[in-house]
Parts: sequence; C-alpha cells; structure tokens
Amino acid sequence: MKYKCLVFDHDDTVVNSTATIHFPCFADYLREYFPGETLTLEEYFLLNFDPGFVALCRERYGMTDEQLHQEERYWQDYVKNHIPVAYPGIREIMERQKAEGGLVCVVSHSYDFNIRRDYRANGLAEPDAVYGWERPEEQRKPNPFPLEDIMARFDLKPSELLMIDDLKPGYDMARAAGVDFAAVGWAYDIPEIENFMRQNCPLYFKKVPDFAAWLS
Repeated sequence: MKYKCLVFDHDDTVVNSTATIHFPCFADYLREYFPGETLTLEEYFLLNFDPGFVALCRERYGMTDEQLHQEERYWQDYVKNHIPVAYPGIREIMERQKAEGGLVCVVSHSYDFNIRRDYRANGLAEPDAVYGWERPEEQRKPNPFPLEDIMARFDLKPSELLMIDDLKPGYDMARAAGVDFAAVGWAYDIPEIENFMRQNCPLYFKKVPDFAAWLS
C-alpha cells in the first residue's frame, strides 16, 4: 500500500459522467434559459479545467446567484435519473486499497448523495469520507479544507495521502495541502489539459491499468 488514503475525484476520474450526463444537461439548460448560447464538449472540459464551473457560469454567461441556483436545481433533477458508469478497473483499485487496510475518500464537485448512489450502483467500495458540492464554497476544492480535514479526522500526514483527479482544481487543492497528486486523463483527449498536467504533475496516467500497476 503506497498511501494510507486514496482521495478520488468523482466525475471523469471514477465515473464517466461529463460526456454522458453533465454536459448534455448543461447544454439543455442553456437552450432553455440562455437561447442562442452554445458550448462544445471540448470547451466545457476546458472551462471546467480552468477557471472552474462557477467561474464559467459567471464569466461566460453572466449568471447571477439566483441563476446559479436555478442551474443547480435543473442539474439535480437531471442526474436523479442518470447514473454514470465507473471506468473498468477502478473497483479493483478500491477493493485492494480497502483489503490492505487503507482508506478511500472522495472530494468532488458532485453531491454526497449522488456520489454514494453512483458507488452503490457500480459496486464500488463504500467511501470512508465524502466532501461534495453540498459543502460551503470555502470547504470545496480547490480550497485545501477537504484534504486538511481528512488528515485531521484520520490522523494522517500529508505524505500518507494521494489525490487523484483529472482537472486543475484538484491539482491546486493538493498542492495547497502539501499532498501528492496523480493526474489522470482517461476521460478525454484534450491536448491543452493533458499538456498542463504532464508539465506540472510528476504523476500522470492516461489509462486506469497503468495507474493500478503503479499503485501495486
């Protein structure tokens, strides 16, 4: 066991969700409430990468707080009936971590109840802790609070955690908390994101089996 605690992002790290759920939902929302505005899947990935989803909504579409809440409710209704599929090999990584006495935690911009539902639906190990979108903004990534709280709760040092994420907010959070970071790129093929991750992250994995082999 290389790390006592593996901290997973959720969307596009554990489950294939942006291309199949979140982007179609956001595109539908734009058509209904911002007619004439369009966005490609690649743009959606890039803008979620940097500056992040809330900044995307505010800066590109000028959404007010009320419109952000409206979009959030729209998304909640959509994801109730759409369950993403976990990437092959993720379940085995988590099972091995648990079997060896390690922890599996989640830090994500999805909601706790959706994350736990997705884990159950995909037969994944029960997370030891989940930090989702329901938390106050100052407790969400890229703020280091989730990682710092995991360390406090489970009496861990920064060197005992590994953050696994596909986007820049996870990288920024891990760096701020002094925690090792593994960038993963199995959800998409976007050169701008991959180049940034490869240049800034000592660990980069394009395929789940490569990550699993490195952990073993």
